[in-house]
Amino acid sequence: MDEDDNLSGIEDVEQPAREPVPMAQDDDDEVVENVNADVDLSSVVYMLPGGNTIAMGAAGSSLTITASGAAAGGGATSRNAAGEIESRPLANSHSPFHDWDSGSLRAVGAAAAGGAPAAGLAAEVAAGLGAGAAGGTAGAAAGAAGGTATEDGGAKPSFFFGASSFSLRSRKEVAALINTECCRGGPTPDLDSIMDTLFNPGTAIDNPDNIEWIRWLIAGGRTPQEFVKIVRSYDNHAKCGLVWVPHVVAYRCRTCGISPCMSICRDCFKKGNHTNHDFNMFLSQAGGACDCGDTSVMKAEGFCSDHGINNRVNREPVPNNLLAVAEAIMPKLLFRLLQHFREHSDATLQVHTPNSYSCEEFANMLIDLNNMGEIMRKVMTRTLINTQVYSFFMESPCQDTHNGRFLKANREKYEDAVNRFPSPEPPDEYRHLPALGEKLVHTTLLEEFIFWTFKFEFPQTLVCFLLNMLPDQDYKEHLTRTFVMHYSRIPSVLEMSRDPDTLSNRVVHMSVQLFSNESLALKMVNELSLLHVMIISLKLMMSKILIQNTLHDPGKNFHFVIDCTRQVMKDHCYWPLVSDFNNVLSHESVALVFLRDDNLIDMWFQFLQMLQGMNVNVRETASHVEFEPNSYYAAFSCELEASAYPMWSIISHLQDGTHAHLAKKIINYCVTTLHEWLDSIYFMDARLSMVRAQPWTVMNPVSKRNSLFQEEMMQASFHFPLHRYLAAFICQAVTKMGISLSDVLPSRPYLLPLLMIHPLRVQV
Repeated sequence: MDEDDNLSGIEDVEQPAREPVPMAQDDDDEVVENVNADVDLSSVVYMLPGGNTIAMGAAGSSLTITASGAAAGGGATSRNAAGEIESRPLANSHSPFHDWDSGSLRAVGAAAAGGAPAAGLAAEVAAGLGAGAAGGTAGAAAGAAGGTATEDGGAKPSFFFGASSFSLRSRKEVAALINTECCRGGPTPDLDSIMDTLFNPGTAIDNPDNIEWIRWLIAGGRTPQEFVKIVRSYDNHAKCGLVWVPHVVAYRCRTCGISPCMSICRDCFKKGNHTNHDFNMFLSQAGGACDCGDTSVMKAEGFCSDHGINNRVNREPVPNNLLAVAEAIMPKLLFRLLQHFREHSDATLQVHTPNSYSCEEFANMLIDLNNMGEIMRKVMTRTLINTQVYSFFMESPCQDTHNGRFLKANREKYEDAVNRFPSPEPPDEYRHLPALGEKLVHTTLLEEFIFWTFKFEFPQTLVCFLLNMLPDQDYKEHLTRTFVMHYSRIPSVLEMSRDPDTLSNRVVHMSVQLFSNESLALKMVNELSLLHVMIISLKLMMSKILIQNTLHDPGKNFHFVIDCTRQVMKDHCYWPLVSDFNNVLSHESVALVFLRDDNLIDMWFQFLQMLQGMNVNVRETASHVEFEPNSYYAAFSCELEASAYPMWSIISHLQDGTHAHLAKKIINYCVTTLHEWLDSIYFMDARLSMVRAQPWTVMNPVSKRNSLFQEEMMQASFHFPLHRYLAAFICQAVTKMGISLSDVLPSRPYLLPLLMIHPLRVQV
């Protein structure tokens, strides 16, 4: 229903004719002046949910409420034969909301039927709104800001409902009045009252009427379409930042890209010059965001004609009052979304995911606001990262009202959810790291949003909402910092998920946007120990699925490897962690930090040991094997993604003799770790005399020793990442860095033959 069609449902209220309000399109201040001069509140008729109407008398001296259902009577109010409730005049009623606050409501008391005091007119208003918002229950909820209401629609009116007004004249006029209030720069009781009504906890967050009201209020006296056009006329952003979901076609230009994860949308690719470039078109599997205009991810010559610092034009200054309502309303909008997540935080896993998606329309409204451009985005991001805004909502006392109890219950749900959320168990020497803390502490709206993102398994709408604001660099840094502070919880979320494949894609959809910026990634490494957090998180995930290795003599083998039959391996739950690790290692500055830190290298090789000799294959000679175990694929995928990709990322930064000492360090760690591994599997003898036992025939052992040799030769693993690291780094050192082979080979003469046996056995 259009705002101008609101009169169609009212037959018994005649609205006096008056001149239309002139609306200036280009001057916000002129709009305010015209609205104030033209709106005659003495003739305004308001429609309340539930069928109730309010008509203001001449000169604003009296109000008449027409009720569609029963309402409490009062000493100063009376019901006539037509069912109308007539109220005594209210002082200073120029604003339709002014005298409905909790203070003035208490002064409008009257005697109820039977002589008892009643709430008077405001109680009737509250009852009508309660009936409309909560499905016919009068007084179903009370305001967050002050008043109280009894459960039976009793004596004390609620500020939550008492200040609502839905104009029959037009939403535009009400929005203009609210804009005037916000432009004054002081308290905004009228806006607060309307928002409290719209955000009645008895109303679904995706209520389309409420969302439409929010759009009109933010427009401040213009139509939403006019407002969008005006706001966009002041947009001066240099970055695209378009966010897309999985299964969308995008482009990647390796000629223009600085980061290997760089991608751009179709429009930016078409408008740019990529002739004779090395590019490809791909179908996005995890979703992404356009990097056009971001000099930290791609070269400026690859930008399209619409983006880049050189394409920013000098526009006129933004009018001071253009976003007055948006600035006043934004904290309430964002906090309402948080309340939705808090409300559903105690749902079971089977139930909470659909509920987390039920805010899609509300989140899309916020995304539409962000899409207005840079100036509206700034309003949103400043609210999200402002500690005072969050402190106000968290520390404000909850009144003993229906709504106050609702807020208090939600706050308790949030605290319980934080306390129950799985926490990492890092080694004692790393418990002091901020990102590995036992309990999460939130200080901004953004930080709590990230918590619910993890809790509800990265709902697509919420992920897109958070990513759409990344062109704001200050917000991007806060988001990255918050994401890193929660990062150690990713393994637990993946392990508990019913759909780890989809979840993995959504985690990477967010993380790849944050870690592809080299300067930002390096900052997180230096300030929040991001590399330590990533490796420790990966180790903790894999350490839960270790089994004893069966190579050689199981009685003497005390080496433990990953069990490739476990769900973590089959579902590739580790993929987001190793993908992020590989992403940050693609930055040379971050890779050098890794190579220079002995503790990081030591932890990484401890992780590689978990893969060394995993998924032992036993040759079957007596019968046909119809189906190979599915762990075969899981093992190869894990070594490729978790071991080989990071190895090649590191090697890509060792192209000359500048870092020869770092290459030697890695080779020494390879040799040392391999020596420890050989000891742990009790492999001390490199003699191949055991081959004479003819292992590839059906065994008929004549001695325990020959039987053991035969069993050993019937076993083989294809997974020796430590051997591959040693070979790759020796090759790079000799061929690219000018290091002599004799300087990097193991100094112990017996070690090389031992290292050759297992790779050779795979070839036999």
